[in-house]
Amino acid sequence: MSGHVFVVGADLTRLSCDDVLVPTDRSLRVTRSWVSLLPPDAVTGADDGGAVVQVDWSGADRVVAVPGAGERQAWLVDTLDDAGRGLPWLLAGAREALAAVARREVPRPAHGRARRLVGLPALGTGWGGAAGERGALLQQLLPVLREAADEHGYDVALVLRRPSDLAAAQRVRRADGGGWELPDELCRVAGQLGERARRGQLAVFLGAGVSAAAGLPTWEQLLDELAGRAGLDDGLRAGLSQLPPQDAAALLARELGRDELGAYVHQRFGPGPYSLAHAMIAGLPVREYVTTNYDPLVELAAEDVGRRLEVLPFDEATPGSAWLLKLHGDAARPGSIVLTREEYLRGDSRSALAGVLQSLLFTRHVLFVGTSMLDDDLIRIAHQVRTALDGTMAGDHRHAGTVLALREDPVRARLWERDVATVAMAPADASAAEAARRLEVLLDLLGCLSSRPAGYLLDPAYRGLLDEEETVLSAALSRVAEEIDVGSGQSWAGQEVQELLARLGYEDPGRFPAGQVGNGRP
Repeated sequence: MSGHVFVVGADLTRLSCDDVLVPTDRSLRVTRSWVSLLPPDAVTGADDGGAVVQVDWSGADRVVAVPGAGERQAWLVDTLDDAGRGLPWLLAGAREALAAVARREVPRPAHGRARRLVGLPALGTGWGGAAGERGALLQQLLPVLREAADEHGYDVALVLRRPSDLAAAQRVRRADGGGWELPDELCRVAGQLGERARRGQLAVFLGAGVSAAAGLPTWEQLLDELAGRAGLDDGLRAGLSQLPPQDAAALLARELGRDELGAYVHQRFGPGPYSLAHAMIAGLPVREYVTTNYDPLVELAAEDVGRRLEVLPFDEATPGSAWLLKLHGDAARPGSIVLTREEYLRGDSRSALAGVLQSLLFTRHVLFVGTSMLDDDLIRIAHQVRTALDGTMAGDHRHAGTVLALREDPVRARLWERDVATVAMAPADASAAEAARRLEVLLDLLGCLSSRPAGYLLDPAYRGLLDEEETVLSAALSRVAEEIDVGSGQSWAGQEVQELLARLGYEDPGRFPAGQVGNGRP
């Protein structure tokens, strides 16, 4: 069964996956940004430029596994082309590494995922010597990754950091079809959502299912963990499961004490590796996000591709900035957490937060991901929006959003049909893991279709991708960039030009410190 190749903006050291390919040279030296993936006792000679990995290696192969690297198996891959052997040599190393990965047995992929996930950067684009040939590398590397996914059946995540790299990779995928194995209906939905995202009409709601893919508990699992922490016997735990979740949480808060309950949520939902879905959602051209999750993972994923999400209601939303509304509080602020019935029924402050989501349902198309749509807040908000629309022409046909459900559930879809369109990833009898994987593939297609079509136009590394018209435009805009001080942004006009050039792939040479691009960044 074929795997899939994802293209995603992320920090590969923080992406939840089973295997990670780490670029190195013949002396097994890696840049400092990779050290967190390696066992401390295997790293020596660390300095600002990097570190050397101590591991048994004959030197006959270009790939070596690093034992003791934790949940994610790290593989060192020699990518330093100091002999001028070119892209064929780099691609041969990628094939060798992907074949070595396949020989390692992984009975259970991380966090219940249907397939193991192998993450890698654009090999050779830092120290490796292919930095000036990024376009050619992507055009040839992506087919190599697809061949490995087809042959070995695992999924591959090509992880990129620079916006121009992501834009160029998406262009390559759009040109060759990308390999999205989805039913026609799901491809149609991805196309519609991508169009809305490009026009600035899409907002995103994230539920607990997105964070479950990173190993965090769902609501029911959290209550079970808290019951165990409270020392409840089997009879009480069985009875607890029959209560509405907010009432079960109220009982547990009484047993544990509100402070201990908040402290546990603070610890359990703190920073950590984020899921593929977090990274793909954070990379969408969307400015408004809402979640009932306590964790900071979507904020971290956004930060890793140069986006800062203002977290409401705690941060001040600045005009034009992207923001994330946390309806149920933030684990970093235990006093804000909403768990119990009493906390759900809070007055004005809760109504104000709900009003933000209501506004989005009127003014945007909201994409719901990872939610069962049974949360009391969602039900109340949807009812209020429907009441406001009843009797109007819009109320007869307008869907305020789209729910990406894992499996077909005709009853729940019928319940919500007046408010949102429900799109199931798989039939009712499909496994939850396979349905969740199909959701990831759809999000990958959505990311490709909504990406900026010319985000690499002014990046010299991608001149080989440009057609005749794009070449003329690139040359003219590059002259503009050279003539003005795009870093100053002293006037409104200067800021506008600076933003335009950045969106088209122009990069101020002083933007990144030495060694912070290509292999120097994951």
